[in-house]
Amino acid sequence: MPSPCRATNQALSSSTREGNMPAADIMETTNSGVLDDLEPREVLRFFEVLTSIPRGSGNEEQVATWVVDFARSCGLEAFKDDLHCVLVRKPGQGGLENAEPLILHGHLDMVCEKAEGVEFDFVNQPLSLVVDGEYISAAGTSLGADNGIGVSYILALLESKDIPHPPLEAVLTAMEEKGKVGAGQFDVAQLTGRRMIDFNWITDEEILAGCSGDVTFTVDVPGEFERTPDALTTARSLEVRGLNGGHCEFDIQLERANALQVLARAVHRLAATYDLRIATPFGGAQNSAIPADASAVIVFEDIHLDSIEALIAELDAALKSEYQISDPAIRVELKDAHRPDIAFSHAAGLRLMSVLRLIPHGVVSWNLHVPGRVETSNNVGTLRPTPEGARVMSTVTSALTSRKHELIERVQALVALAGGGVVCELYGLDAPEFPYRPQSELLRTASEAYRDVLGTEPNVEVSQCSLELGMFSRRVPVSDIISIGTELQALHSSAERVNHKSVERVWPLIKAVVSRLG
Repeated sequence: MPSPCRATNQALSSSTREGNMPAADIMETTNSGVLDDLEPREVLRFFEVLTSIPRGSGNEEQVATWVVDFARSCGLEAFKDDLHCVLVRKPGQGGLENAEPLILHGHLDMVCEKAEGVEFDFVNQPLSLVVDGEYISAAGTSLGADNGIGVSYILALLESKDIPHPPLEAVLTAMEEKGKVGAGQFDVAQLTGRRMIDFNWITDEEILAGCSGDVTFTVDVPGEFERTPDALTTARSLEVRGLNGGHCEFDIQLERANALQVLARAVHRLAATYDLRIATPFGGAQNSAIPADASAVIVFEDIHLDSIEALIAELDAALKSEYQISDPAIRVELKDAHRPDIAFSHAAGLRLMSVLRLIPHGVVSWNLHVPGRVETSNNVGTLRPTPEGARVMSTVTSALTSRKHELIERVQALVALAGGGVVCELYGLDAPEFPYRPQSELLRTASEAYRDVLGTEPNVEVSQCSLELGMFSRRVPVSDIISIGTELQALHSSAERVNHKSVERVWPLIKAVVSRLG
């Protein structure tokens, strides 16, 4: 693989010297050349490097260090903060040296999801790329094209010597997928630009000119742990599997099943008839992904095993009927499990499952101003055991800040009724929406370039999704923002893929847009 600038491979080696993956392993993957025959090479070689570096949310140190090393090898100013957000500055070129600065934005982290039955260590292993026709995917795992492709465009612009562009301030944030934590703490006083192009969009058929905001909250449920009663001798792992999952915003209206709520439904069905306890509840990959799997160990009297198996089989059949369109492969099953010595108390276990069932999930309201668009939704995303009990993490997305807060107030009312020490708290940043601005100069320039380069009129989208645009518009403040995207599919799932022909179409568009920003 050719090396961007003079030291991409050297930078990759040095940046991972202190990381979790040996540099030699990353180098071998980086030089594997899976994407060598695809265009545009100057973009996709960066993407291949990014897929070689583990970068799940909260694990961005290696990739941030690599980006800083790469930028400095190109003679650019580059900095990394304590949360591993990166800022790179590049002077203008090609006659635009004295133009107003332009902020370029993407996020370094990815959602780590794997297919059922796949063993994969997202902290230490590089992704394994697969090219199938027009699409690039990863074998058995999510791809990280969200937002690896966007970051690759930015890196290609930073490397370029012949693309006219204004002075650039590239902001690559961390933990975007976990409540936009990095952007919330990024020192915006470093930025002089007041216009921004974001590359965190999912299609090349439109230009994004407005988006929703979001806020994440946690619900902590005490376990009131006790010794498992001696009479409860049989343990089984109650598992929900085979769901499609998907993105908490783009797919939320598809009526897919939520594995956590299906698990809670199953436990409640059993608890209505049998004395049982639960232990080690677990489910979901990340708060920004619709949970595709969930499990908990249940303990009960052995004499009830046959009837419990029959009840679960009955529920499984009902779910297959209910979700035959949106989640046809859904299944609920019992598997052998080690009997735990300690479990949730009976009351605490039912309290946890009740909270899971009652937190609103899915579309809460539709946008009456933009027909066909979701206004407010909530994704009950993850369930994790904690030393004190269990934690549920959920993300609300809305075009209206007041609607977000109203929904959280409803959850807080639910928590108050649940009692038992259950606590609901905000997590990360309360990200505001970015409203559509018809008079945007960036939108006008990008639309003209789109027509000239791609030969068609772009759609202008105001989306139900939540990006970091609203945060920058208020904190910097950036007054003019758009987002340019690439065709991505099945985001936040193991089926995630990117259309490399779309990358080939979008790259000339990006070059045309930045060259017109004088």
